[in-house]
Amino acid sequence: MLLNIADKIRRDGFNPDLIVGICRGGWPPARIMSDLLDNPRLTNISVEFYVDVAKTKSQPVLTQPITVQVDGKRALVLDDVADTGKTLKLVKDHLISRGAREVRIATIYYKPWSIVKPDYYEKETRRWVVFPWERKETVRSLMKKHSEEEVRRKLISSGMDPKLVDRFINEIRMKRDTLSTQAGR
Repeated sequence: MLLNIADKIRRDGFNPDLIVGICRGGWPPARIMSDLLDNPRLTNISVEFYVDVAKTKSQPVLTQPITVQVDGKRALVLDDVADTGKTLKLVKDHLISRGAREVRIATIYYKPWSIVKPDYYEKETRRWVVFPWERKETVRSLMKKHSEEEVRRKLISSGMDPKLVDRFINEIRMKRDTLSTQAGR
């Protein structure tokens, strides 16, 4: 998927001066894109928006502004998905306010209701997407609200490997049980 996005960026003739990964979901694709575009100028920016699986604050909050000089530079912003688009808008506006000459956005997935349409994306979807770098976090979050069997059913039906789901459920259960035992001492 990222290979295809890198090809689109090259075909466009866009050669960013720096690549900006949005914390946390944008970090893995930003690092990979840095390699694919042979561009080591990689930095990050942190925004808090999601408070749980599919649950957001009313507005995203910039918690770590850009820490490198962007004045006059072309930036490529990477995130995993354009869902509401509010995070992408905040980051783009922030970079422009810091003097970036051009800001383009790349995401793996784009949801049609996003207020920002990425310049580059691989696939449009309306579905819930669980990325490899957030699988255990997703299981942990779902286990707070649902039975283990329901979590298992939901994740397997969404395409997650059953062995991986079972492993994460067991690890999370063991940690929870250990913490409960320690708290009861």
